Amino acid sequence: MPLTRTVGPATIVAMQDGEGPFFQPREEAFPQATAEQWRRADERDPGAVTADGQWWLRFRCFAVRHGDRVTMVDTGIGPADSLAASWAPVPGRLPEELAAAGIDPADVDTVVITHLHTDHIGWAVVGTPYFPNATYLIQRADAEAFGADRKALLDGLGGQLRLVEGDVRIAAGLTAIATPGHTPGHQSVLIEYDDERLLVTGDLLVHALQLVAPETPYSHEVDAEMARESRTSLLRDGLILATPHLTDPFVRV
Repeated sequence: MPLTRTVGPATIVAMQDGEGPFFQPREEAFPQATAEQWRRADERDPGAVTADGQWWLRFRCFAVRHGDRVTMVDTGIGPADSLAASWAPVPGRLPEELAAAGIDPADVDTVVITHLHTDHIGWAVVGTPYFPNATYLIQRADAEAFGADRKALLDGLGGQLRLVEGDVRIAAGLTAIATPGHTPGHQSVLIEYDDERLLVTGDLLVHALQLVAPETPYSHEVDAEMARESRTSLLRDGLILATPHLTDPFVRV
């Protein structure tokens, strides 16, 4: 059964689409990390490093139940023929995860795509939009930054696509917030009720290294300084994070 976390009236459901090793040595992905930072990161998330020192990561997306509505944040790595197949452990198991959580794809009314990297868009369109009644929110900056394969995906969404700019209110207590840097139009989802706050991060951070040392750049960020500013402005003590790639889906800053 998928893991959950409750914030006010909202229930956040973590759905793991797959897991596997990263395609390059982790020292190349984080070339500025120090030995002490690696030690602290491995202490914080020991499940992210294999016995031979590889980076082992999860591929996860999240469903947010709020009232009678369901919002998805990202759509995982996708089926065997998805765009992520060249490097990620496809096929993913999101359909089974949704079924285990009692969510019919037709019940989802909003899909927030944090960014257009292939491991976050895999089930967005499978012939037709996988969530047939949902509006898909994507930042215009990302839609304009990627090439033909992503354009084909956007075209496949047809009238269900909504390009947005900046922060967008989804519903009471749910806001898609612009967190650029990892990609030009990266966005995260803030869930906030009274004094409870949870951030569905997308790739605002991709490894516990960026949790213990938020200033640490990742080699696959298009704008490392902007990504650092996005991270450091949001990662406040006590904030709960829902993360796609860390071993535990829910961690506290």
